[in-house]
Amino acid sequence: MPVADFVHLRVHSAYSLLQGAIRISDLAVLCRDYEMPAVAVTDTNNLFGAIEFSLAAAKAGVQPIIGCQLSVGADEDGTLAVLVQNEQGYRNLLHLLADAYLEGERDQRVSMDALAAHGDGLILLTGGAGGPLGRLLEEGQKDEAVALAERLAAAFPGRLYVEIMRHGLESEARVEPALLDLAYGLDLPLVATNDCHFTDASMFEAHDALMCIADGAFVSESDRRRLNPEYRFKSASEMRALFEDLPEAVDNTIVIARRCAFMVEARDPILPPFDCGPGRSEEEELRALSTAGLDTRLAKRGGGREHADKDYRERLDYELGVILDMGFAGYFLIVADFIRWAKEHGIPVGPGRGSGAGSVVSWALTITDLDPLRFGLLFERFLNPERVSMADFDVDFCQDRRDEVIAYVQEKYGRDRVAQIITFGKLQARAVLRDVGRVLEMPYSQVDRICKLVPNNPADPLTLDQAIAKEPLLAEMIETDDSVSHLMGIARKLEGLYRHASTHAAGVVIGDRPLTELIPLYSDPRSDMPVTGFSMKYVEMAGLVKFDFLGLKTLTVLARAVDFVNQDRDGDKVDLAALPLDDEATFRMIGRGETTGVFQLESSGMRDVLRNLKPDTFEDIIAVVALYRPGPMGNIPSYIRRKHGKEKPDYPYPNLEGILKETFGIMIYQEQVMQI
Repeated sequence: MPVADFVHLRVHSAYSLLQGAIRISDLAVLCRDYEMPAVAVTDTNNLFGAIEFSLAAAKAGVQPIIGCQLSVGADEDGTLAVLVQNEQGYRNLLHLLADAYLEGERDQRVSMDALAAHGDGLILLTGGAGGPLGRLLEEGQKDEAVALAERLAAAFPGRLYVEIMRHGLESEARVEPALLDLAYGLDLPLVATNDCHFTDASMFEAHDALMCIADGAFVSESDRRRLNPEYRFKSASEMRALFEDLPEAVDNTIVIARRCAFMVEARDPILPPFDCGPGRSEEEELRALSTAGLDTRLAKRGGGREHADKDYRERLDYELGVILDMGFAGYFLIVADFIRWAKEHGIPVGPGRGSGAGSVVSWALTITDLDPLRFGLLFERFLNPERVSMADFDVDFCQDRRDEVIAYVQEKYGRDRVAQIITFGKLQARAVLRDVGRVLEMPYSQVDRICKLVPNNPADPLTLDQAIAKEPLLAEMIETDDSVSHLMGIARKLEGLYRHASTHAAGVVIGDRPLTELIPLYSDPRSDMPVTGFSMKYVEMAGLVKFDFLGLKTLTVLARAVDFVNQDRDGDKVDLAALPLDDEATFRMIGRGETTGVFQLESSGMRDVLRNLKPDTFEDIIAVVALYRPGPMGNIPSYIRRKHGKEKPDYPYPNLEGILKETFGIMIYQEQVMQI
């Protein structure tokens, strides 16, 4: 198989937010098509795409080179790039990024001192005309440039390359002779790079619009930041022709690729150790706590005694066997600990949601408050030895006090070992139309009319291509109006690119060591807590276990309502967990459609169904929700007819009743508190 004699060492993927327009999946295909054996991604001040890139490139038979473009020194000092050679280099790069985001001014800049101190295992490219050396030479400060080059050469012995770029810019042409003289004078090797921001020339106009979106500018403005078509992903033959006078600079791209032998690989889950006290293992601790907890639960058990105590103990033994065999004892202990702490400090915690509510161990440890046997919940939906996957509890906390629980976890396990998870906002169909329409200076009313023709379904958003196929009027506007066609052409090329980074609403990771040894870190300006540099999917691939700390407004409302009610009660206080699920007054309220603010029952369509159905059992409500979920109305009319015809309606999905009760139990609690 032929192999190209050039490797791109400067690529900005879509993770260079609103800068790069090269999707990771497209990059792997480009390298394969151009027969390039390797490629480096050097996103601006981040490693957001490092795992995704590593896996995609390796799958395509391309060697991934992990790198990063770093902003160095003061604002005017410029940027340079580092490429990872080995594990030590990766850890040093993680350290540099953590310093940039979490220390000092948090200005995403790396000091020259920090760079020099953490250079092991990294190859340094000087950044061309826009790098620190290029800027000093542009300003006529040759002595300072030589001194800086000597300092960098000492910090990166044999690993410093003077970078030459040729994008047709005047600044590059002015500085290049001085850069060459400096390199030859200090016996430093040259390397030829092309700062790729988009795939090919056909993507240039769309990328130009992307830059305007980033800067809040209009395409028509003359005095704004812009690139030219030379910032595309060029072939090896194009780069050879461009640097025909400096063949050694092109050759060195292959040399550098051969020197880099590191990729970010997926790894097994890593849990922090749980302190069980002297002489007791996590397995012994879990068995002891869950056995004692079950004894307490059974002693307090009220109605629904269709199952004997021995049924619970047999189920507990079975579940413990599965949990211990799968190595999840520590996970259960960690979750049980922070939930127990929250309850001891009066922080409302949800009764249990998701498949975890099917576990007797979870119930015994007070992770959940729903009796799995009473409601027929299945443990195998949570953990199944034949389909090994990490246990995952969805834990709801009072929205107002969720941060207190996270602070407790930080103190217990170490602030440098706990972080929230990053998430990325995308330029989805309607959003990208509005953004592109603005930078093209199209009338707002026209863009708004176009956007409203794109069906809006947040749960399953349509792409622009799907919207055009589904909406004839939209297709007609594209066909008959050049401005709409132009708008749509650009928007379709930008659709799906990342717009911004923010913090996931619930996800938190806890490491067994400082997180800077495992993953890149990032800082959200709205929070003092570190944020992972990998999104949910990839942070788990990096070995970190996700814990969900969801702030639920409903729990806050319920807690306040209970406090208000109990203020005026001299006798027994209201206890949400003890409220019955067969209260007739509550069902009459639901039958009147008075369910505003009730999870899954508050939409106008669902309230109409409830008014027609007049449910009088919990099973009726579960059935309606199950039928409504696959699509509006579904088989609901026939269910209602059978109900009012006094024929007991068949439950829509066998074995689903108990499964859904775990999710919707809280709505009955809410109605009864409102009623009180």
